[in-house]
Amino acid sequence: MHRAEHPWPSHTSTTLPWRSARRGARPDRETTTVTASIPPRIAAARWAPDADTSVLLERAATALRELDDQHGADLTALGRVLDRTEAVASSRIEHESASLDDLARAVVGIRANGSASAMVRAGGAIERLVSSAASGRIEETALLDAHRRLMRDDAVDGRYAGRWRDVQNWIGGGVTPRLARHVPPPPDLVPELMGDLFAFLHRDDLHPIAQAAIAHAQFESIHPFTDGNGRIGRALVGAVLRRRGLTRVVAVPIATALVAERDRYFWHLERYRRGLVAEWVRDLAIAIGTVCDEATVTALLLAEAAADRATGPCATGPHAVVDRAIADDPVLTEDRLEDLLDGDHRAIDAVTDDLCRAGVLRPVTERRRRRAWLTVAVADEITAFGDRVQAGVTQRANRVGW
Repeated sequence: MHRAEHPWPSHTSTTLPWRSARRGARPDRETTTVTASIPPRIAAARWAPDADTSVLLERAATALRELDDQHGADLTALGRVLDRTEAVASSRIEHESASLDDLARAVVGIRANGSASAMVRAGGAIERLVSSAASGRIEETALLDAHRRLMRDDAVDGRYAGRWRDVQNWIGGGVTPRLARHVPPPPDLVPELMGDLFAFLHRDDLHPIAQAAIAHAQFESIHPFTDGNGRIGRALVGAVLRRRGLTRVVAVPIATALVAERDRYFWHLERYRRGLVAEWVRDLAIAIGTVCDEATVTALLLAEAAADRATGPCATGPHAVVDRAIADDPVLTEDRLEDLLDGDHRAIDAVTDDLCRAGVLRPVTERRRRRAWLTVAVADEITAFGDRVQAGVTQRANRVGW
């Protein structure tokens, strides 16, 4: 379906001197300049959706509000499940591979999978950033703190954690930016561009979902950090929706939808740099609507599974105490069990053995102490949720005319 594109300022460019290291192919070594992309200042830029897009935005906003409103009793558990789901999906967008099992092992300090360790850090960082936006503002200090928490243990970029980059970076292309997909602005422009973006984030004249879409694309174009830009940039979507009052508790697992059309997501970011934003706004609205619909299904299924446990293997005694914990987080750790059962290791072993035999829990560690388990029904539903979102995004996209 063809729609006229509402104008948005496009990027400009600048040529910078480049000194290549003595490595790479000869063309890389001989590269002496690089063309960097300069994002526009958008604090006062105007954009308005067409009639069809306005309807789509309102439908997605309604779905988001209803998810928050209709599952109030389940939102704590659902929110934690969606956080875990988002961490797994976000790792896939970044070309990393980590499962929910890997994440559970990383929670108890097993570093067999570096991606999983990053997922654990990302979960806490994202949650704090989104929650802080409930104050009505998205502060620079909160965003930098989120990045610090995300990257502080990174072996390569830990020294840059929590501060704007002071080096030139690029996306794709190898050891030099010669063949890069995108060369962000030079580092001396980053503070000014981020200041402009924060001003844009505090406007209230744009639809919240459109504002979140544009803010994300602008953030990714600036690429203000040496690493971690994707995860923080996607968290910014949730922060905008929280600041504008579309959510109170749930952080939308937007990466779950974006990974379903990963190439299209990067295509949108490239088009944004040419001043084209309408299709990206529509796609984000579709993604949010799809995720909300499927998260509602997830909430109902998890409530049903909890009811089955409460009348079955988790009906009474310490089993019921553990059941309340796994309703709050699908990852159950031995540290958490020690708190719940007053450090009684016989009780811990008895309960976990019973619940593993009953198919409620599944161990994900082999060591004798600081163990971890996954709640089987929740782990299965997280996988099913991702599959349903992927199918739903494709189906809805076809219906609205991608």
